[in-house]
Amino acid sequence: MSATKPVVFNNTVLRDGHQSLAATRMTTKQMLPVVGDLDSLGFGALETWGGATIDSCVRYLNENPFDRLDTLKKLAPKTPHMMLLRGQNLLQYTAFPDDVVEAFCAMSAKHGMDIFRIFDALNDTRNLVTAIKAVKKAGKHAQGTLCYTTSPVHTLEAFIKMGAELQEMGADSVCIKDMAGLISPSMAYDLVKALKANLKIPVALHSHSTAGQAAAAYYAATEAGVDTIDTSIVPFANGTGQPDTVLMLAMLERSARKPSYDAATLQRVREHMEKVYVEMKAFTSPSNEKTDADILAFQVPGGMLSNFRNQLKEQGMADKFDDVLREIPVVREALGWIPLVTPTSQIVGTQAMLNVKFGRWKMLSQPAIDVALGKYGRTPGKVDAALLKECEKKAGQQAVTVRGADLLAPGMDKLRAEVKSKGIDPTDENVTLYAMFPQEVEKLFKNIAAGIKPYDIAPAPAKKEATGGKASKFALSVDGKRHEVTVEELN
Repeated sequence: MSATKPVVFNNTVLRDGHQSLAATRMTTKQMLPVVGDLDSLGFGALETWGGATIDSCVRYLNENPFDRLDTLKKLAPKTPHMMLLRGQNLLQYTAFPDDVVEAFCAMSAKHGMDIFRIFDALNDTRNLVTAIKAVKKAGKHAQGTLCYTTSPVHTLEAFIKMGAELQEMGADSVCIKDMAGLISPSMAYDLVKALKANLKIPVALHSHSTAGQAAAAYYAATEAGVDTIDTSIVPFANGTGQPDTVLMLAMLERSARKPSYDAATLQRVREHMEKVYVEMKAFTSPSNEKTDADILAFQVPGGMLSNFRNQLKEQGMADKFDDVLREIPVVREALGWIPLVTPTSQIVGTQAMLNVKFGRWKMLSQPAIDVALGKYGRTPGKVDAALLKECEKKAGQQAVTVRGADLLAPGMDKLRAEVKSKGIDPTDENVTLYAMFPQEVEKLFKNIAAGIKPYDIAPAPAKKEATGGKASKFALSVDGKRHEVTVEELN
């Protein structure tokens, strides 16, 4: 790559922008007026799908997510469309059989998805291989992902080794996914420089402005030769979102690698999005718009800090917020220095709360036990020996070392029969959506049958709902008393 070749911007306003700043509640109708403008700007990709958008469509917006993809692809045919996929977990928390993963990737490609950014919460590449192969089979771009975090085991050398492994697996490019905004400018420079020196495929950087470092990290990465960076558009930018496109253009003003994106068109998109932001006021929060360096210590991604405060208040633990935050690194280390990204951020946050409430390791959540036992994948570091022994005792089994999906029987035939029994057309699209969100998809198709159309503006959240999106609830019983723990999804 030429040292003066312009860096390419991907734009995230139609996915991560509103997921990080407005609970993923932007409707397709709210997007339509600017899709053509976004397509005309010449971005490397438009992130339009994946992450929590599929969940939000079926759970809150009464939309078929495949219909959204069809619509956006029709209105933006020139720019590649990009999605975020949780590897073997697809768009959920648990692993799915290989045939379900293969079918979902094939259907996403069929409906126009071009670039699949595929990650695993533990950076276990075994959980990426099926999705990468399925995307390649469909003739689309498989982007392997390094979930960036800091710990004694997450060294520069370890990330380089993983990048090489992803390239060997057939990934068409590699993305450094800095989900919590942790990467410093110097590390961004060094990691990009090292990956570019050791790989033959393009390198992308994705970050969040949560701690205030992302724009500077992007600049440093650009100087190091990064091929693409992710930006969004104000007001769905900065804070817990990606840096604003106009901001990054200004930062690169005297750089030989500054790209060109039409200022008037960007302004039109911004003016429309400001109106949408007002319409979505029930889901926005000033706490998501500010920077907070505490993230560097606790590594909680996105807007989870503010949501976590709300959840602790509901548990009568508002005065324990700082104690729980201090416990998060303790839990993370004991579980093998796992990165904090959906679903591990929710699992670690919940276990930290339980440790503070009941005493360290006195009450273990089932997901924490499953992480220790290897059911989510191979942890980056070793699980604490005493904790592992306790988890094996409670589960009545030893830790597994094989890829989790190897223990799962094929699922499409059984799911197809179940979908058909619900009166839903058992297409691969419907079956894979049902596999991930059975109750929500069943309700969606009942609404469609009843003539209920997608919502123009998302309904206001229920009184107890925090602004972070889908909630994971764990029910626990201690001394005969039931306790419910809820942690928001924010990836």
